[in-house]
This record gives sequence, C-alpha cells and structure tokens, in this order.
Amino acid sequence: MFVPHQYREPDASWMADLVRRNPLALMMSDGGPGEAPLATHLPVIRNPGEAVADPSGEPTGLSGAVLLGHMNRANPHWAALRTGTPVRLAFTGPHAYVSPTVYDITPAAPTWNFTSVHLRGSVERIDSLEETLAVVQDTVRAFEAEFGADWDMTESLGYFRKIAPGVGAFRVRVTAAEGMFKLSQEQRPEIRERVRESFSGRGCARHLETADMMGRLG
Repeated sequence: MFVPHQYREPDASWMADLVRRNPLALMMSDGGPGEAPLATHLPVIRNPGEAVADPSGEPTGLSGAVLLGHMNRANPHWAALRTGTPVRLAFTGPHAYVSPTVYDITPAAPTWNFTSVHLRGSVERIDSLEETLAVVQDTVRAFEAEFGADWDMTESLGYFRKIAPGVGAFRVRVTAAEGMFKLSQEQRPEIRERVRESFSGRGCARHLETADMMGRLG
C-alpha cells in the first residue's frame, strides 16, 4: 500500500484500534498463474489468548499478532488456501467525501478522506472440528462484547456444532502492518478544521466517526 509520509499512522495503537473497531476484512491471496487474485470479505478477530499490551500497559502493535477468522468451506478461496499461503488483509475505517465547497478557496479539488490498515501474513488452516468451534465461539464473544448485547450462545452450541463442518477456520500470523490515515493533513489548520466541522454537522454515523478521528489526530 502506497502511504505518503503525511498520512502515516501516529503510532501502532491507531492501527490496532482500527482493526478492532472495523473487523470485516478483505482477505486477498494469489489466484494462480493467469488468474486474478482471490478475495473474500470475512470477520477477523485477534487471538483472545494473546496479550494486547506489554508489561508497561502500552498497547502492542499488529506485527507478530495472531488473528482468527473463518469462511464458508464451499468458497473456492478456501480450497486454494494452504498452510503457509501468503495473504493480505485490508481493513477500512471511517471515510467520507470532501467537497471543495468546504474549503472556501479557489482553485480547489475534491478528495476523499479515509482510513485503512493492510496486514500481510501467512495462513494456518484449522482442520479440527473442536478448534473450528472454538474460533466461532471466540468470534461471537468478541463481537457481542464490542457490537452486540452480550448474547448468551449456550443454547445455540448444538446448532454451531451442526454447521461447523461447513466452516473453514484459520489463523493468520501477521508479518507486516501498514496504515493510511488520510484526514486532510495536507491542508492549512483552518481549512482542515472546516472539513472536520462539515463532517460533524452531518447526521451520518460514518461522517461523525471521520470527524472524531480527525479531532483525535489533532
């Protein structure tokens, strides 16, 4: 991913936070000679058994982290994955269109503010039914805590076991992480503030999230 220097993330914790808040990844891997790359949207979580902070309490980065995910075994992408296959996971965070009317200057050009994290790593397929079930349950726990209402899955575990043979679970060990936080840093402070305020005045959650991130970036 090409990242101009002014759009690089402030520190590794920003990337980890974006991945946690926006866990629907686009997984990409080689499609073979003469074929287009394979790509699948799927939910990904950080291995719950992994420390996310160092002994001082500071958040750890994503390089070296282990992520868990799953997809439908009927997906041709699953058949193409082998343990050791290199993959890229792309995560998209808050983003919004910037109209030149906000700048109040001429000449001007429109643009799109956005945030994104790309992770590279290698896959480890999980073929054990019990380990697959564990990945599904860990995913439910993570997403219910972050986005849901602490749904109790106990009475659905039998159903999980019934559908698990059709689930392809995997681990990805991250070898490199890149983040792009394009939030009008190239503009003068007063113009950048007008952009942020224009997003804050919209009723759309995506615009509000982009404005909040611009405010955090300072």
